[in-house]
Parts: sequence; C-alpha cells; structure tokens
Amino acid sequence: MKRASVLLVVCVLLSSTSFSQTNSGNIKQPTLGLSFVMNDFKTAANIRATSLSTVVRDKSNAKIKDMTPGLAVSYLEGISKHVDFSATLAGSFVDYPFENRSGAQTSGSESLLLEIDASVNAKMFEDKYWVNPYLSVGVGASKYKGYYGAVIPVGVGLQVDFFREAFIFINSQYRLRVTDNTSHHFYHSIGFAGVIGR
Repeated sequence: MKRASVLLVVCVLLSSTSFSQTNSGNIKQPTLGLSFVMNDFKTAANIRATSLSTVVRDKSNAKIKDMTPGLAVSYLEGISKHVDFSATLAGSFVDYPFENRSGAQTSGSESLLLEIDASVNAKMFEDKYWVNPYLSVGVGASKYKGYYGAVIPVGVGLQVDFFREAFIFINSQYRLRVTDNTSHHFYHSIGFAGVIGR
C-alpha cells in the first residue's frame, strides 16, 4: 500500500508542475466529467483461471447483468498536446470478491466500493481532432468495508470532442491487483465532460 501511495503522490506532483506551463490552443483545459461505470469481476476471474483465448472461444466473458454499475466524477487537464492528466473518484455498490480469501468468494451482501485513481492518458491526436483514441495508465486506491487496497489501472479509451468545450469519453481499463485487499477486475465507463476553466 505504501508503494502505491508514493506512486500516486509522485504522479500528482509531476502533473501539477506540468500544468503551470503556458497552455497552447491544443492542450486540454481544466475539465470536469461525470461517468456511468460498470465493474466486471467475472471476466477477469475467468481469464486468470483459464486464458484470454479460452474466454473468447467459450464466450465466458461477463454479460451486462453480471456487472455492477456505479458513478464516477473525473477531473482532466492537459499536460501536453498528446498527454492529459486524469483523476477519478468512483463509487459502486458491489459484493466484492476478495481473491486472497477462499477462492475469491463473495460475502453475499453489497457494500460501497470507493476507488480513486490518478492516470495519464496518451492521446493519438491533439484535442483539435473530433475523435481521439488514447491509452491510459495510472495508480489507484480503493476502500471497501474498511479494507484499503491499491490497484494499477491500464486501459484504452476514445474521446469525442464537441467544439473543444465538451467531450464524451468511453473508457475500458483492467485494474491489476497490487495489495491483498483488492481483486483484478475490468472497469468500463462512458461519460460526459465539460471545460470548467481557461
């Protein structure tokens, strides 16, 4: 947990010093977003138990009904023309499957899962383009029933720009477990973000 906390602090400090640089027209302005999220523990568990090719072949990935919904609030700001900083706080009511306890068994009751992460999004194009795919990587922390944990989110996304004032984000991440109180899982989101500063 200490390693993840140190990484999170370093990421925030590096990005905050980058924000003080003079902004050009194609660097993302401070932006606030709201997203609908889906947590997928089943597909991640099936991939780890067998393999990705087996899950694809057998179609044993989770369906929408197997995922848990939630909401997230995000803050984004450009570091450079092709890199954005993103900080997200997400909340979901889930029956969390702890992997280090009796084969990822759940407790049978749902509680609030809070996840916070700081990531960098490496975009293919500058923000002046209407459609922009990106890769993301970061560090994150979670809290569930008094248990704290750390994850490393890695993923892909797509940003759709509306006149450089608002964006739609579609994002899919694999959240790798760092500590015993977390589980590997997929995190899918779709949201809307608007520019809040100049």
